[in-house]
Amino acid sequence: MRALLIYPIFPPTFWSYDKILELVNRKVLLPPLGLITVASILPQEWEFKLVDRNIRPVSEAEWAWADVVIMSAMIVQKDDLLSQIKEAKKRGKLVAVGGPYPTSVPHEPQEAGVDFLILDEGEITLPMFVEAIEKGEKSGIFRTTEKPDVTITPVPRFDLLEFDAYDSMSVQFSRGCPFQCEFCDIIVLYGRKPRTKTPQQLLKELDYLYELGWRRSVFMVDDNFIGNKRNVKLLLKALKIWQQEKQYPFRFNTEASVDLADDDELMQLMVDCYFDAVFLGIETPDEDSLQLTKKFQNTRSSLADAVDKIIRIGLRPMAGFIIGFDGEKKGAGDRIVRFAEQVGIPTTTFAMLQALPNTALWHRLEKEGRLREGKDGNINQTTLMNFVPTRPVEDIANEYVDAFWRLYDPHAYLDRIYHCFLKLGAPKAQPPAKLPSLVDLKALAIVVWRQGIKRDTRWKFWHHLFSIIKHNPAVWEHYLTLCAHNEHFMEYREIVKVQIETQLKEYLSQDQKSLITC
Repeated sequence: MRALLIYPIFPPTFWSYDKILELVNRKVLLPPLGLITVASILPQEWEFKLVDRNIRPVSEAEWAWADVVIMSAMIVQKDDLLSQIKEAKKRGKLVAVGGPYPTSVPHEPQEAGVDFLILDEGEITLPMFVEAIEKGEKSGIFRTTEKPDVTITPVPRFDLLEFDAYDSMSVQFSRGCPFQCEFCDIIVLYGRKPRTKTPQQLLKELDYLYELGWRRSVFMVDDNFIGNKRNVKLLLKALKIWQQEKQYPFRFNTEASVDLADDDELMQLMVDCYFDAVFLGIETPDEDSLQLTKKFQNTRSSLADAVDKIIRIGLRPMAGFIIGFDGEKKGAGDRIVRFAEQVGIPTTTFAMLQALPNTALWHRLEKEGRLREGKDGNINQTTLMNFVPTRPVEDIANEYVDAFWRLYDPHAYLDRIYHCFLKLGAPKAQPPAKLPSLVDLKALAIVVWRQGIKRDTRWKFWHHLFSIIKHNPAVWEHYLTLCAHNEHFMEYREIVKVQIETQLKEYLSQDQKSLITC
């Protein structure tokens, strides 16, 4: 059986990092870990080809080669997934799809003409699909309410990837999260009981990446890396030895809940293993909103103190913020900006609240009749809210655009990096020194030219750089990397502004028409 694996295109998002990737001659930030895991679960006597459409289109030769086309997608990839389903069916191919988007709203890909829906978690549903294929069946829907034991998950087929196109690699240690945030679909898809691999299992995956020649960053894509603290500490203790023996070939980053700050041993182990950044779901500094959305873990102690502690141990914070919670008071956007500046959080993802399919928030709003029909697709930072909020949409949208614009003003961004890196703990890992590549030197030259000479950020750029070298010299290279990120955010804030304002104008126009009709 010849299986063509296709990963659909992501539209421009906060995480696209197009301008940064251009600097280092790469196409995409992260690979499709789900699809290469699918390839490892399917029979290994099958033949596989993988096309990440974020790198290149599918060739006619690849379409012709395939017996079956298998795709996976998140909601934000919806449009291209549906387009590729049509392309495959036009060529008479059997098509199977799975992943978060089809699992959440299976009727949409089904209406587009897919033959097989492989939903929920593949360790259980992929064998059902294989059995159907072997029986000669031409269609089927495979679902399960059972959560698989991920200690049986095989090593992903990293060999199918075009390594040079990616900036980082992805691995996964756990699935699920113990918390109950109302807006989150992770607990819907993967449950509230975190399931982890064994330390030896994950080290085997890292061994394979090492053997394939990978020597750059690795992202632990767990939605909450510390959901099972006991098991993650066992992993980190083994990983620390592995990194030392291999002379620290990988830098790691991940996602974790803010209660990471409560566990000094855990943070220290992460730093010892060469973790240098962590994404934190802060959402809002407004405690009333946190309580309402059931993000209780963020209300048990001072958020500012927690983030400060994480920075000082040596983990650069990336933070997620949301605007538009029920009962939210005016000025929420301004409070988010002030919090990020006060604490010194360089990179902040920021979005308007969305009701994701089948979440507790979605069900509540559906009962209240507040969902906006047909507005549940392509959700990202450039999407207007898909429900009717408790305060005017135009107030929330205008605050959001203003706050996003201010967060990524080039001067404000450099100041936040500076604030963070002055107190950022020095790395504990000591990899051997190596000469920078020509690509890295070229990228550095471009950043220095644009931010240190061409633009009006020049004085701030040089002042902050020399001050970091003087007061915290161990982090100056990491600091310059974050300066490079400014190239992406300067352009992306324009995209956010234009798209949100366009959607808001359309929304208000439709609202006005409905009033006239009434």
